[in-house]
Amino acid sequence: MIFKVLIVILLVLAALYLLAIMPGMSKKTISEKLLVQNLYAHRGLHDNHTDAPENSMAAFRKAVEKGYGIELDVQLTKDGIPVVFHDFTLARVARYEKGHEAADAVKNEDGSLGVAGKVIDYTYEELLQFHLLDSDEKIPRFEDFLNMVDGRVPLIVEIKIERFDLSVCPKVYDLLSRYKGVYCVESFNPLGLYWLKKNHNEIFRGQLSEEFFHEIDKVMHTPLYIMLAFLIFNFLTKPDFVAYNHKHADNLSRTICHKLYKNTAAAWTIKSQEELDRNRDRFDIFIFEGFIPSV
Repeated sequence: MIFKVLIVILLVLAALYLLAIMPGMSKKTISEKLLVQNLYAHRGLHDNHTDAPENSMAAFRKAVEKGYGIELDVQLTKDGIPVVFHDFTLARVARYEKGHEAADAVKNEDGSLGVAGKVIDYTYEELLQFHLLDSDEKIPRFEDFLNMVDGRVPLIVEIKIERFDLSVCPKVYDLLSRYKGVYCVESFNPLGLYWLKKNHNEIFRGQLSEEFFHEIDKVMHTPLYIMLAFLIFNFLTKPDFVAYNHKHADNLSRTICHKLYKNTAAAWTIKSQEELDRNRDRFDIFIFEGFIPSV
């Protein structure tokens, strides 16, 4: 009797798990358009040691010229303008003009002096005082980026959301709603995907994730991040695709979403031809950097 009860409990738990991770099941035509070009240049076709660093207009132009799709990151400035930048903090990539370093400049591991604070601490005009790494490139406005691409290549737009601040979502949607090219939207934060599902369900949206518990940071070992790693919030957000760290391709939830539910799968970030070839049968879309893929 006890054995039968345990079996029933296990079956119920398994069913609840499968329901929890179930992604969006409706087939949106945008997925086919995104897969026409399944190679996406991570933050543009960039090289941080050249005049085309990550998330710069120069790197985006290079990607467009080569015909690659583009993956990029969007967040808000202090005055509410969507700009293209990855980190919440500026120090790693943003630099002061020579001779104008601030007293609170952040010293990076390579000895360079990075800009203190976060993107949201500065207005867009203030951000124009800085440049990206050793180039003359500035942090671009998302609107300027969209105007430059002008639908020539498909886009994967990552919305950067820190904790519960969803103010970036309507700002990004406002610009994308007037854009004529092919795009999808993704985020690590399921609250952003839920906002899109509730307000603009027509947008092809993706859940970004990885097995966070491999990180040294103990915060990543908490139940919340474990739930994020195993895509437990899919029942709320219903993502049309899952973008996962290719190093954790064997994650059970990711595999079930792709193989059982036939959910579109994107791999990040592929950094060599060997990694690309190894993952061709595991993913549909490949976000790459640091090399030119051989088809």
